[in-house]
Amino acid sequence: MSAIDTLPPLRQVIAEYGLSARKSMGQNFLLDLNLTAKIARAAGDLTEFDVLEVGPGPGGLTRGLLAEGARRVLAVEKDARCLPALAQIADHYPGRLKVINDDALDIDMAEHLNAPIKVVANLPYNVGTELLTRWLDVPQWPPQWTSLTLMFQREVAERLVAQPGSKAYGRLSILTAWRTDARIVMDLPPEAFTPPPKVRSSVVHLKALDAPRFPANPKVLTDLVARAFNQRRKMMRASLKGLTNDLEDKLAAAGIKPTDRAEVVTLEQFCALARLLV
Repeated sequence: MSAIDTLPPLRQVIAEYGLSARKSMGQNFLLDLNLTAKIARAAGDLTEFDVLEVGPGPGGLTRGLLAEGARRVLAVEKDARCLPALAQIADHYPGRLKVINDDALDIDMAEHLNAPIKVVANLPYNVGTELLTRWLDVPQWPPQWTSLTLMFQREVAERLVAQPGSKAYGRLSILTAWRTDARIVMDLPPEAFTPPPKVRSSVVHLKALDAPRFPANPKVLTDLVARAFNQRRKMMRASLKGLTNDLEDKLAAAGIKPTDRAEVVTLEQFCALARLLV
């Protein structure tokens, strides 16, 4: 596939609109339209979905999403320099692309999109983890979205899918596994981007479960896991000291040894302990 549409190549778009990537905004542009289309396809069939994209930049992934048949795309771009390039794409796909010049942290996707919704984004490095946490840590489940297909630094992607006992296993692993099926679907080398970042990148696909994998109060579980991994090298009886009366009895009831460290405690065990803390 040599082209996904009849719009100009991205390098030409960047030159025309003076869109040099800004480190302060976490920007690294992916210019290969074949790759952006591949990322769009990793989100599954888009034809019956509205799609939220964060940080479209010059619109490479935006074009991939529209070319792959997304019903409608909401592109949230904080950098006003990118708006003319995105307007060109909107003209090419009439009625299917809405662009908002705003911070994605301030956007409620339900105000602009109709269900079912998918989120597909090459997230800016500086806000990627915070956005993911917000999308996962919501009071009502299932969420507004059915799946997230997101690009992260490889190190972050590994944390999302990590299993107990691994160095990458932590708070994000628990939060992700509790409410989604997550897998790494693609790796990209630094040279795929302009400018090349110092790290490899990976695309992670997270499918929302109909219900959390194990019952637990969201706030209790989130606070418990944060406390346990804040001092991950300490034993659980030490990292959770003062959290509750009869801590060691409750740990035992949840199947956790007081001498265990957070990195070996399973999601099921954390959920069991969270239920005992309510």
